Amino acid sequence: MKRILYTLLTSYLLLLTSSLFVACDEKVSDAKQEVELPQIYPDYVGVTIPVNIAPLNFCMADEEMLRIDAVITDRHGNNLHSQGDEAVDFDIDDWRSLLSQNRGDSLSITVSAKFADGWHTYRPFSIYVSPDSIDYGICYRLIEPGYEVWSKMGIYERDLSSFDERALIENTQFEGCVNCHSFNRGNPADMSLHIRGPHGATLLRHSPSSSLPSREGELTAYNTKTDQTIGFCVYPYWHPSGRYIAYSTNSTSQLFHSADSNRVEVFDTASDLQVYDVEKNELLLTPLLKQDSIYETYPVFSADGRSLYFCAARALPEGSHQLDSIHYNLYRIDFDPATGKFGSSIDIIVDAQAQHKSISFPRPSYDGRFLCYTLSDYGQFSIWHHEADLYLLDLATGQSRPMDEANSEDTESFHNWSTNSRWLVLSSRRDDGLFTRPYFCHIDEKGVVSKAFMLPQRNPRRFYRDRFLSFNVPDFIISPTRFDGHQASRIINDESRKNMGVRKDNTL
Repeated sequence: MKRILYTLLTSYLLLLTSSLFVACDEKVSDAKQEVELPQIYPDYVGVTIPVNIAPLNFCMADEEMLRIDAVITDRHGNNLHSQGDEAVDFDIDDWRSLLSQNRGDSLSITVSAKFADGWHTYRPFSIYVSPDSIDYGICYRLIEPGYEVWSKMGIYERDLSSFDERALIENTQFEGCVNCHSFNRGNPADMSLHIRGPHGATLLRHSPSSSLPSREGELTAYNTKTDQTIGFCVYPYWHPSGRYIAYSTNSTSQLFHSADSNRVEVFDTASDLQVYDVEKNELLLTPLLKQDSIYETYPVFSADGRSLYFCAARALPEGSHQLDSIHYNLYRIDFDPATGKFGSSIDIIVDAQAQHKSISFPRPSYDGRFLCYTLSDYGQFSIWHHEADLYLLDLATGQSRPMDEANSEDTESFHNWSTNSRWLVLSSRRDDGLFTRPYFCHIDEKGVVSKAFMLPQRNPRRFYRDRFLSFNVPDFIISPTRFDGHQASRIINDESRKNMGVRKDNTL
């Protein structure tokens, strides 16, 4: 009898809870039919999305909204509905099912919003579900948008098909700063992570078979500064074979503008390039990439691994601070993966100086078709340049064009490609001009770029308003990193470091 009563009571409570839940949804009645599109936050109107992306929850841009209602329909008559007092929150299983059924097709979204004067229903808009999937997730640093000091920061990963986020390591576990995280084409089995501060080091993890993310190598702390280089290795980029990592080493300063919309300027007073041979534990140096009269920075390997792209500018005369005269061009030098030797000449790929512009953050697509870079007025640290935009270089024709479809009126800076070379993650300050948030855009095989959309969150306004942190250096990962932060912190706090050897290539 007790079991029967318990079952009946449980059923009654479930029914009551369900009734209360349903009662929360108001009927959209007597709505004023608006001719314009809804102003929603984030702006997802007309975007192209991956078939495996998390739900695009949104709210109205007008915060006087009392309630929001959204209905997504496809051409087969299927629909998905959500209503809320802050934002729509689509059921994740139903969302995945709807996207899977409409791969390569468009969905129509009808938004209604309740204000003090009643409901308003807006003109429907569409989103296109690309047949091109996106990688498992992204990895990024969360940091306060300051200039000289840091408090809490860390490296985090986010599953792009859900809202799950996990901390890999935070600087509460040691004294210092974490930055310059990098993976080999999104494979977390090959990982480089730089630590600054009293326990400075570069943590490296290398898999004997980089195509198998389950086979992870040992995490090792390295001292990357040698008596033949000007500083520690930063700005890493892996060779597709996994054997080499290109680094720059930079002597950096910063100045604050007294009358300029760009608040701060970070600039190099010296910088060189080198390639690290993981197997032989040697830094490969060449005089061509180690010239006192030239600032070389941001090295990246080509898709086939036989070239090294980088940015370079003529060094300022000693004592000069005319930073707006520094213009970085895009260059290329041959690289032989079999021998680790560099070519004997450097080719200019994009002459930005001729346009009185400057290039930073070159990133080639993994299929070898395109190269995306940031173009700003001057310098190489474009993340605080409001004029900075993304450009797409067609490597077959040598022609560049601005990515107007994905750019905004504010800063576009660091970016990287998905492993299928169809999606780009980019850093943008378009939301409020202060905080960097990750956006995504689709680029097809012809170089057609879609409108960029913000990383989805369960409640986007509350999430981005409550979290006063910038998403720094977002990069794709093809699987969970399986990074043990506790083990890493023990290695960082340990005094032992492995030194790197040096091998010079004197070819000129």
